[in-house]
Amino acid sequence: MLKRPLAAIAATVLVLGLAGCGDDESSTASDQPSNPDGAPCTYVEQEATDDAPEPPADKAAYDGEVQATVSLSAGDLGVTLDADAAPCTVNSFTSLAAQGYFDGIDCHRLSQAPEVQVLQCGDPTGTGGGGPGYSFDDELTGSETYEAGTLAMANAGPDTNGSQFFFVYGTWELPPNYTVFGQVDEADLEVLTGIAAKGVQGGLVDGPPAEAVTIERITVD
Repeated sequence: MLKRPLAAIAATVLVLGLAGCGDDESSTASDQPSNPDGAPCTYVEQEATDDAPEPPADKAAYDGEVQATVSLSAGDLGVTLDADAAPCTVNSFTSLAAQGYFDGIDCHRLSQAPEVQVLQCGDPTGTGGGGPGYSFDDELTGSETYEAGTLAMANAGPDTNGSQFFFVYGTWELPPNYTVFGQVDEADLEVLTGIAAKGVQGGLVDGPPAEAVTIERITVD
């Protein structure tokens, strides 16, 4: 089982945990579309802070492909979210985005290990242990692949998803234990490789990016 920080395949690899808090008080989870025919979703309440976001609706707001933009300080990433394969994951991600939860959060981990090359985001505490005050189950088939550009959920073990997610920019050699819910547009992969090219703080293999990478906003197009 994967733990926080994530286990040692070769050197330090990746922390897959939960996540953060936003600062847009004018937005709520109800800003999402209402979809009475959406897939049923269960979000389990966890210990939450006073400024925790509203949990998502218990019916997935979207189905099919959903276009979104992840605006980073390093550049914009166009992403296609797969609400058919991972309806409850997309529901949570877009709900948090609608509430401004991710705005201003730094991506706290860049892994340059040969086995796992990812940028991990979504935790305002920067510890790998922050969360939105709820968790939800994996949406896995067991045949997930994690090619460059994959957008997937971070976790601390089975069915512990929260708000942390990661982008694969290079290789991935861990088991298919992480819910894949989107793909970065091929034309925008250079934003991720550009972040990776600047390395990790202190010249390490795994840790905060050498140049801070901040989520400015995530919007559904």
